Amino acid sequence: MTGQPDLSRYRPNAGAVLFNAEGKVWIGRRADTPPPWQWQFPQGGIDPGESPEAAGLRELYEETGIPADKVEPLGTIEDWLTYDFPPEVRDHHKHAKRGNLGQRQRWFAYRFLGSDADVDLECHGEVEFDAWRWEDLAAVPPLIIPWKRPVYNVVAREFARFAD
Repeated sequence: MTGQPDLSRYRPNAGAVLFNAEGKVWIGRRADTPPPWQWQFPQGGIDPGESPEAAGLRELYEETGIPADKVEPLGTIEDWLTYDFPPEVRDHHKHAKRGNLGQRQRWFAYRFLGSDADVDLECHGEVEFDAWRWEDLAAVPPLIIPWKRPVYNVVAREFARFAD
């Protein structure tokens, strides 16, 4: 079989890539993931009736404390990018238990207009990240858990023009 998978079997999700003035990207260290692959961009589920872009901005705020008025849009990847939950995750992941094969994601790039002091990892009840840093975009995919890495490779390639 070729082409796009059956997207109805994938949980809708949105991700945000935040670029600072130097062209580096914001990455967070997941509080619930052991080393070495606990780094990722802000991302999360799209609520019913919510647009992918609204979800991306909401996730950005909930996970970093950075509000929409501190960013400006740079671009998006129009296609859904998908990854499957690997077998070792399927039995334990809450979304896999709901019948999802994995996640389908829409990605958005933003320029950060604020300062590092605007980052507040505890602004939301559920703390996703316990640390963060600015990183070169090209260096991010190897930091990502392997089963999400193909999506991050596409994101890094598509958004490389914003790192200049």
